[in-house]
Amino acid sequence: MMPAFREKLVWLPFYLYLLVFMMVNFRWRVALLFILSLVTTVGFADITSSKLIKNNVERLRPCNEPDVIDTMVLRVRCGRGYSFTSSHAANHFALVFFFIYTLGRLFKKLRWPLVAWAAIISFAQVYVGVHYPLDVIFGALLGALIGMLMALAYNNFLSDTIYKN
Repeated sequence: MMPAFREKLVWLPFYLYLLVFMMVNFRWRVALLFILSLVTTVGFADITSSKLIKNNVERLRPCNEPDVIDTMVLRVRCGRGYSFTSSHAANHFALVFFFIYTLGRLFKKLRWPLVAWAAIISFAQVYVGVHYPLDVIFGALLGALIGMLMALAYNNFLSDTIYKN
């Protein structure tokens, strides 16, 4: 199951549900602004992780590390890119923390399930052999920080649109 948890297409129904949920529960302008802000948050986390940090740290993935490759079980294709930080972890934790810090007070019961969802996706990265645990931990911390900061900006400029509904 872990290789499937890290695949984007597996979570497509969840992302579509989020889109439909926003459109049904909020005015279309509000939903559009929220979704655009959410996509921007994830994009910022992805660029920060994959372009800024990975390209400067240049840590090999465990599946590309000559000292480790013989002792590990690789469950997916090994990427050519670098390992630190995990972009999967950064992106999903950014999404979750943006959601929690913007809509969390309206949907309190979703907070922990969303954190668990991001944690499972992040753990799957280690399980399949493409990241070390610290790659995922720092990716999650990076994503959480970006999600909170982007939510702070959203709340300062656009939150009135959601809470007026």
